[in-house]
Amino acid sequence: MQTNTNEHKINQSVDNVAAGAHQAVDRAASAANQAAESLSDTGHDMKETQEKWLAVAREYVQENPATALGIALAGGYLLSRLLRAD
Repeated sequence: MQTNTNEHKINQSVDNVAAGAHQAVDRAASAANQAAESLSDTGHDMKETQEKWLAVAREYVQENPATALGIALAGGYLLSRLLRAD
C-alpha cells in the first residue's frame, strides 16, 4: 500500500514538472515569435526608408550632377585619408 502511494506521489510530481516545462517552452516560443514579428516589421520599415532615401538621392543627382560628383569625389578623398595606414 505504501509503495503504491509513493508511486502515485512520484508520478504526480513528474506530471507537475512536465506541465511546468511545457508552459515554459510555450512562453519561450511565444516570446520568440513576437520578437521575430517585431524584427520583420522593423526590417520592412527600414526597407521603406532606404527606398525613400534612394529616390531622394537619385533625384538630387539628376538635378545637380556636377555637385553630386563633387560631393562623391570629396567623400572618397576623405574616406581614403581616414583609412590610409600611415
